[in-house]
Formats: sequence, structure tokens, C-alpha cells
Amino acid sequence: MNNQNTSSDINLKDTLVTINRVTKVVKGGKNFSFSAMVVVGDGEGKVGYGQGKALEVPAAIKKAVMAAKKSMIKIPVIDGTIPHEVKERFGAAKVLLKPAPEGTGVIAGGAVRAVVEAAGIRDVVSKSLGSDNKINIVKATFNCLKSLHDPYEYSRARNRETNQENA
Repeated sequence: MNNQNTSSDINLKDTLVTINRVTKVVKGGKNFSFSAMVVVGDGEGKVGYGQGKALEVPAAIKKAVMAAKKSMIKIPVIDGTIPHEVKERFGAAKVLLKPAPEGTGVIAGGAVRAVVEAAGIRDVVSKSLGSDNKINIVKATFNCLKSLHDPYEYSRARNRETNQENA
């Protein structure tokens, strides 16, 4: 299993979305640690995100990358864009993704841009509504990507159904 991970790790690119310094107040004072969110993708339709927390920034990023590799999903990318418009939310963060013609590029804010570029989508228009929380925007973007449907799968399913009815 490790051999498979190392071969796929070569193609993965990770993007740091946010680093936060978090504080836990205890009896003896304040304990500082760092929280990081990372997006990992292969640029060919596989993307994942992860969060990590540690006393040092590099350790938090490393934990986040490991979590992101475990949460990877496959999305349909057709001619460098998404197959259809989709709008999803996470908490108060709402994200709208719309397919765009070739040559448009990625028109998206920072958190959405990181996810979309890691997934390998070259042409897309997006809008973030509601919350400005980068973590929730990344999660809302993932909800969008999870709800994408491959149009070829649906057409194949419909053709099978019609062929069976006629037979």
C-alpha cells in the first residue's frame, strides 16, 4: 500500500491555504500552537484538503498534507472545466462554480482558486458568498466538487435503460 502512495505522491502538488496561531488558556498561562489548512491535487481531477495542528508551523503543514492525501476525491473535468453549474454551502460560506469557455482562466478568490487549480480545472468562474472564513470556503468548494455529476455516466445510464425497454 505504501508503494502505491509513493508513486502517486510524485505528481501531487500541495498549496497552503491558511495558517492560524491558536491559543489554549491553561492554569499556567497560554499555550500557543499553529493550525494549517492545505489543499493537495494532481492537476488531473483528484483533489483533497486537510487540516493539521502542531506546536511548530512545518509540523502543522506536514500533518495537514497527510490528512489531505487521505481525503482525496475524483471529480469530472471535461475540456478543462466543470460539466455544469453548482452551488453549495458549508456553514455560512456559499460557493458558486460555473463552467467557462476555453481561455477564460480561473476567475476565483484565494481559497476557491487553490482548490480549483489543484484539481486541474483551467477554466471556471466562481463566486464566494456569505462568510469570508477560508476554511469554510474550502469545505464549501469541496461540497461543490462532490456534487458534480459526470454527464457521460448519465447518458450511458439512460441509453441502457432505453435499450432494455425496447428489447
